[in-house]
Amino acid sequence: MELNPLKQFLVVARLEHLSRAADELHIAQPSLSRTIARLESELGVPLFDRGGRLRLNDSGRLFRDHVERALGELEAGRRAVAEATSEGLGSVRLASETFLTLTGPLAAYKRAHPGVEIGLHWSPPEDMARRLRAQEVDLCVASQPIHAEGLESVQLFEEAVGVGTPLDHPLSGRTSVTIDELADEPFVTAREGHWLRRLLDRLFAARDLSPKIVCESDEHSAIADLISAGLGIGLAPAFARRSVTRAPVAWIPVDSPDCRRTVTLYWGADNHLSTAARLMRSTITSWDWNTGNPPANADD
Repeated sequence: MELNPLKQFLVVARLEHLSRAADELHIAQPSLSRTIARLESELGVPLFDRGGRLRLNDSGRLFRDHVERALGELEAGRRAVAEATSEGLGSVRLASETFLTLTGPLAAYKRAHPGVEIGLHWSPPEDMARRLRAQEVDLCVASQPIHAEGLESVQLFEEAVGVGTPLDHPLSGRTSVTIDELADEPFVTAREGHWLRRLLDRLFAARDLSPKIVCESDEHSAIADLISAGLGIGLAPAFARRSVTRAPVAWIPVDSPDCRRTVTLYWGADNHLSTAARLMRSTITSWDWNTGNPPANADD
């Protein structure tokens, strides 16, 4: 099997939509359809169910997992050879839902290793396991658990998530607030899939409620500014509250043990990590998240 058809298959498997996959790959849809048909003919089984909408079937999922690992190993081999034949530390690719949390350790790492090429990739948590298996990235930082085999992890920190309100909001002087008291409040939040939105939906669903969302933002750093401007209230982690660049908002604890986030670093258990990636892992795991101070020793 040639590599290019396998790479195209992975895009179709991820999107489960031929026209969108063809657009992403910048090829004609009929050509992509023929590629998938040839793969299925070679394997002797269909990889997709085509009843109404394209769906990856059990054989397709099995084949996808093996293709991801195979292409990931090829990429790891390429990078290992490049590292072995150069005098540098290699490169490192880090994926996260938000990089605001990571600015401290990233800045310290760059100061300590200015010659290392760092690739930062935004990724939703549901895509992180696939990207690690395929070795598209070396490390992932998630604010919600990733349930997948073949990963290793270190919990970085756990923190409370409160409610941010404008300073003149009626709730701004409260020492705590319940979810029921927030039922009629307008919310500014992230789009579906982001950990902040998932937490909001989960907290309300547990009480048979739905949040009143007046603004969904892709610019997560702007949420505090929108709250401060009086457009609504919103969930905000304690880490954001400590940020020196935060907008002037009141932060109120939520009276619920589930209103928390756990930030975890993940990597592939069997993946080859470059020296640069191992140093990045060491910097992040040894960072003092309570004080924001750099680690005493960033070497792995």
